[in-house]
Amino acid sequence: MPSSPHTGWFSLVSATLTAVVVGFASTILLIMEAARNAGATPSQQASWAAALCFGMAISSLILSWRYRMPMITAWSTPGAVLIATSGGGISYPEALGAFVVAGLLMVVAGLIKPLERAIEKIPAPIAAAMLAGVLLRYTLGVPGAALAMPLAVLPLVIVFFGLRLSYPLYAVPVVVVAGVAMAGISGSFAGDCCSFGITALEWTTPVFDLGTILSIGVPLFLVTMASQNLPGFAVLRASGYQPPVQPALIVTGATSMALAPFGSHAINMAAITASIVTGPDCHPDPRKRWLIAWPYLVLYGLIGLMAASFVAVLGALPKELITAIAGLALFSPLMGSITTMMKEPRDIESALITFLVTASGLTIAGVGSAFWGLVAGLALFGARHLIKRA
Repeated sequence: MPSSPHTGWFSLVSATLTAVVVGFASTILLIMEAARNAGATPSQQASWAAALCFGMAISSLILSWRYRMPMITAWSTPGAVLIATSGGGISYPEALGAFVVAGLLMVVAGLIKPLERAIEKIPAPIAAAMLAGVLLRYTLGVPGAALAMPLAVLPLVIVFFGLRLSYPLYAVPVVVVAGVAMAGISGSFAGDCCSFGITALEWTTPVFDLGTILSIGVPLFLVTMASQNLPGFAVLRASGYQPPVQPALIVTGATSMALAPFGSHAINMAAITASIVTGPDCHPDPRKRWLIAWPYLVLYGLIGLMAASFVAVLGALPKELITAIAGLALFSPLMGSITTMMKEPRDIESALITFLVTASGLTIAGVGSAFWGLVAGLALFGARHLIKRA
């Protein structure tokens, strides 16, 4: 029996709410860490979060409404980790300049088909190894945080892995809520917490520095393409849709560029949360699943307006607790990246070099390790193939 219109809308709103809660709560702490490491002030951090939320809401509506399929967007989680681990020593305006360039590269990839194909041809093990190297540097902070605050962190670790066994999708959101609750009960919040109000976007004129562009801008573009956009398109195809790749890259890249002066580091196609809204649980009729764009617009618009409040609460958590929650949130992406990195035996050496150089954190000529890791891995990969052809 066909579902009633009310049932259809209920499932749409329910699926969208789940996607928003999972997407926001799972990695908002990483966004704040990235903003702090880039030198953003509290008001700039709030603007950063709000710009991302508004960008996701608007770009999702544009793509879903235009192409009549559930094309939701998200912020670049790997990109946030890259900034959080590589942003030290740069100024906030320089970081914004790198974000503008990353968005521009996304637009160019959408306009120039051969460039898009070239990015797609970067060996998956090497792309995964670069991402794994970035993630590893962050997840290694969890044991230290557990030693510093055992009574707060160890219960979160137990809850996290307990939920991973049965309800993995909710493991991180539950841990975030539990961590905030524990901090409140124990009186661990900073003394000046917390102010609440409507968030205002704060403009900062970007500064374009070549070293920062190579350290953050180019790797941000690459990890976003490899670990967010390409899987996001794959999720849509797996659900029976044929996503318009070039328009999607242009829209997300242009949105990222437009909002970069307000702090937005990267808007891209959603992958994990997209799987929540592209299947029959969202709506039995595939032709109507694009309507999730409307509740998505409303929910992320409201979160964007309240971003300053979220930043105030989460920013007041003890540093060790933030490190632990953020590190746990990256456990699953790290596991997936390492699995992909080691999948092809013939590429393990190239992938391992990429991983080690990226994880080392070295800086050469002002350019960070993610870029050099990719260069080293691709150089070895190319050399091996040239030797085989000779």
